[in-house]
Amino acid sequence: MRDTRVEIGSVTLANPVMTASGTAGLSSELAPYMDLAALGAVVTKSLAAYEWKGNPAPRVHPTAQGMINAVGLQGPGVNTWLQRDLPALIDTGATVVASIWGRSLAEYREAAEQMAAAPPEVVAVEINLSCPNLEGRGSIFAHDRDLAAEVVAATAICGRPRWAKLSANTHQIVEIAAAVREAGAEAVTLINTMLAMVLDPNTLKPVLGNGGGGLSGRAIHPIAVRAVHDVHQALPDLAIIGVGGVASGWDAAEMLLAGASAVQVGTATFADPAAPAAVLGELLKWADGHDFPRFADLGALA
Repeated sequence: MRDTRVEIGSVTLANPVMTASGTAGLSSELAPYMDLAALGAVVTKSLAAYEWKGNPAPRVHPTAQGMINAVGLQGPGVNTWLQRDLPALIDTGATVVASIWGRSLAEYREAAEQMAAAPPEVVAVEINLSCPNLEGRGSIFAHDRDLAAEVVAATAICGRPRWAKLSANTHQIVEIAAAVREAGAEAVTLINTMLAMVLDPNTLKPVLGNGGGGLSGRAIHPIAVRAVHDVHQALPDLAIIGVGGVASGWDAAEMLLAGASAVQVGTATFADPAAPAAVLGELLKWADGHDFPRFADLGALA
């Protein structure tokens, strides 16, 4: 019997496949398509300490190998989510990872403080550092080593393990990963979307209401694999969650072989809402053809 369990810092998951933040909703939206309890975890949309309406429409546009989006982190706020949305998700039996964001250290700290009231089914908090900041240094937190570390330290008040979601839109991803680890992150999630823009051939203007956006899907998979590899080589004891274009069992295996402890499936759910379950099934079938009694052993080959 294969041991499918994986360890992300102090958190043990039943298997290495999760949903990705921003693609699985806030509650049990994907439950009609798969058994959410069978996944390693369900990662929620990123939540601020307050309700946020997001960016102007249109917000999403397909690309040749994925999509570009500028949804703008729309959400009801942590407290509303805890009361209105989380109970139904817990009822599915899912293991939950909550994602938080903010535009300043104070906003991150407030979101983390509110998240401290979450029940034990919320096993970790993923800190979305790829957000515009109001601190006066740089465009997003994940591009600034010191600010990223300050955010991670400020969110310790959530009272549970923290995973820092980083951006590959920087040449300092290894240094930033080291900084957030020193600040208290038990893991890093690699990667968020890549900065991108698409123009409309008729209007000759950007297709998204916000102008630019973030590219996700299969087009960025090799970038994500490289980021996972580089961080793992430099920081082999740091747990990594690989995300970016994971749409098949081999995509997931490739992330694990590069050094990830687990993976997240995101954009693929827009084409197939059951994609995370399909990826898990294909990963298990792939493992059947290889002599790896534990998924946790794959990263040792990186």
